[in-house]
Amino acid sequence: MLSWRVILPFVLTGTIWGSTWYVITGQIDGVPAAWSVFYRFALATPALFLVARLMRRRLVLTRREHLLAAFIGLFQFSANFLFVYHAELFVTSGIVAMMFALLMVPNALFARFFLGERVTGGFLLGSAVAIVGTSFLLFNEWQSNPDAGVIGGNVALGIGLALLGILAASIANVVQANPTGRGVPMVSLLAWAMLYGTAIDLFFALITAGPPPLPMRGEYWGGIIYLALIGSVVTFPLHYNLVREIGAGRTAYNSILTIGVAMLLSTLFEGYRWTALPAVGMALAVLGMVLALRARKQKSVQVQQSVRMRQGES
Repeated sequence: MLSWRVILPFVLTGTIWGSTWYVITGQIDGVPAAWSVFYRFALATPALFLVARLMRRRLVLTRREHLLAAFIGLFQFSANFLFVYHAELFVTSGIVAMMFALLMVPNALFARFFLGERVTGGFLLGSAVAIVGTSFLLFNEWQSNPDAGVIGGNVALGIGLALLGILAASIANVVQANPTGRGVPMVSLLAWAMLYGTAIDLFFALITAGPPPLPMRGEYWGGIIYLALIGSVVTFPLHYNLVREIGAGRTAYNSILTIGVAMLLSTLFEGYRWTALPAVGMALAVLGMVLALRARKQKSVQVQQSVRMRQGES
């Protein structure tokens, strides 16, 4: 656990993924969110195919595997990110990141109903504590901005969009764990899923936002490159190397570092104000996640519940 092979990728992935939530705010400033999502994955997709080629993973899929990849692409790389980007129009980016840290809850519930995996009492208790803490943060967000929201619009709408994004990501996570998904090299499945999702994003952007804009701001395209290559591709092998080194259960604790970085950036650059209510909420949310993750770690059958689609939180 104290080896540089563990500490370095652990810190890098948590820091990078934590920063992506704030970087997204620059992608929706004056540019339709749908087009920003498309630009991000239009750049990330060929890079991920290149990673799969360098890793010598098979890229030829069967018809059934292509259908699975298309389904995952729809929910993970289209619906999930479209909901997230639009949610950040109304809610502080760190709060959206905190909500997504609870992705483990619907993951476990869906796996219970559709894959027959048992949920432990410790996991339910920890999840309940985390949900209460996150509720405090959401209430404070609404209370502080009952009408206008942080960036503009309605906070309740932003929370609803974030919840839909969590639901979409969870569906993708559970579906990829079926026998067909387990039979495909993970990087290959993600590459094809991202390709299908990008095609859907293009169609959605054309229908809802009109012709593609070409922003002239260098920081916008710098953000696209950062999100696509650093946030979606570079961290990918780092994360799964961690899974191999220390296991999926311990790797999942990375989400706590992620939300810490996200909330720090929101405090520094989005003017997020800490009072007693959000401070208590943050403490409860982190405590609950630790309890839930410890429970999952103790149950070996849930190790495969690790976030194989971690690009959905960023």
